[in-house]
Amino acid sequence: MSTTDALIDAVTREVLAALAGKGACDCSDPACQGACAAHCADRVRSVVSTGAGRISYSGNGADVPRDLARFIDHTLLRPDATADDIDTLCDEARTFGFAAVCVNPTWVRRCAQRLRGSDVRVASVVGFPFGATTTEVKAMETRRAIRDGAREIDMVINVGALKSGDHELVRRDIEKVSDACREAGAITKVIIETAYLTDEEKVVSSHLAKVARADFVKTSTGFGPGGATAHDVLLMRETVGPKLGVKASGGIRSAE
Repeated sequence: MSTTDALIDAVTREVLAALAGKGACDCSDPACQGACAAHCADRVRSVVSTGAGRISYSGNGADVPRDLARFIDHTLLRPDATADDIDTLCDEARTFGFAAVCVNPTWVRRCAQRLRGSDVRVASVVGFPFGATTTEVKAMETRRAIRDGAREIDMVINVGALKSGDHELVRRDIEKVSDACREAGAITKVIIETAYLTDEEKVVSSHLAKVARADFVKTSTGFGPGGATAHDVLLMRETVGPKLGVKASGGIRSAE
């Protein structure tokens, strides 16, 4: 076993031991559909209290309690989103004080222009939604999004490489995107897609993101089989420590 794998194994055992007995939430309330901050505000506050620094939201901005607005990345990543939809997203973010809008790369320049002069940041996605593009392509995509005005990048890890045990590839993948962000003073969020992972793999991928100097770890793309749970947020927070951000994306359903 290599030094890196031995360290990951030790971190995994420590985190899982710390979380023993803490169950995941499991609710299928169809009313939320990405708008949990409005429909389940108390439940979202519960998840924030476990360590989430950001959450995703794709509903009506007027419905969000003011105390939660600053945690929200107002997100629109549907392939059928129109220019008018994107403009509405930006206007809601400005009006209600959201942290950022998160859009596909093709809309970054439009968002940056529309939000000029506001405190709302523009975030974009890289290797989205599958994470299966090469490291070089992810780095290039990152630099282009930043050049167009993005100040936060939500990248998807190579899930297949992680599940194959190729931790070095996953680390390098994150590192190259993180380096591209640091060159421009942008923030890196690493989507580990928790619904595809075991608890051990969630710990490993979160630890690799920390080693690769990312700024956040994030639960989900919203295109996988499930979203965030309080258990996953706590697991990720325990792994990365108090300084890295943790973004809960979708699936926030119950008070537990």
